[in-house]
Amino acid sequence: MHRLILRFFATAFLVLLIFAARARAEDEVRIQEEIWALPLALPMFAYLVRPVGDGPFPLVIMNHGVSLKPTDRSFFPLVEFRDAAKWFARRGYLVVAPVGSGYGAQAIDIPERALYGPFFSKVGKCTNPNFHDAGLAVAQVDLRIIDYMAAEKRIIPKDVIVVGQSAGGWASIALSSLNPPPVKAIITFAAGRGGRVDGKPNNNCAPDRLVEATADFGRTSRVPMLWIYIENDTFFGPALSQRMHAAFTSAGGRAEYHLMPPFGNEGHFFIGSPDAIPLWSPLVTKFLDAQK
Repeated sequence: MHRLILRFFATAFLVLLIFAARARAEDEVRIQEEIWALPLALPMFAYLVRPVGDGPFPLVIMNHGVSLKPTDRSFFPLVEFRDAAKWFARRGYLVVAPVGSGYGAQAIDIPERALYGPFFSKVGKCTNPNFHDAGLAVAQVDLRIIDYMAAEKRIIPKDVIVVGQSAGGWASIALSSLNPPPVKAIITFAAGRGGRVDGKPNNNCAPDRLVEATADFGRTSRVPMLWIYIENDTFFGPALSQRMHAAFTSAGGRAEYHLMPPFGNEGHFFIGSPDAIPLWSPLVTKFLDAQK
């Protein structure tokens, strides 16, 4: 009996040592942060973080949301999802988080002087919004980033994950409808368009049209997806996000839906908080492991 007890504790101790060693190894992964100027058809800046070394590495592209106010776009941060991006980098990914055209230094929208920046994410009037093209425009940027990073020999061309938040998540859903061969999985946080019209919570521009557009993308989308929403998201609340998911999957799309508990005062910006990483990382880890 004593031998069995000793063997049990010895085995348990060994398992703990193995897990501790793995945790230390993960913590000790050295990463390198850089700012790149991407020479695409529309040049843009990007935050890039990767493991130290020559690579090539699997690629993660992180798409940010939009603001329809030119002033807000001019003050848009160069690095929005730094903690989340570093989480992926510590797991071996090269992460590219582009700053969309029309943001930061490119936000020069001054109509009275006939100056217009290259901002192409407007959806038009709520009476007839064009959700499709706004999503597909950013999806095309993602494809160009993949081509450029592959030509630079920095990435493993057929090992690409795309992550998007809000309008960036909507663009990621749009991208899935194209089924690009390099993209093996897509993860979205609070994805959608047309949220909070006139700044009012839970006031979507055209919810029925948004659900219809989601179904349209689902008809051709076959990329495995993980959709994460938060209960206290006042841009795309649970009722709307569940309608979108039902429409997408009924049309043929592949998407795993998770509704997280309320987070802070506004769940829409969940992915931007370092405090949220312990909440979403188990879901993301399990999803990505299933794609291997």
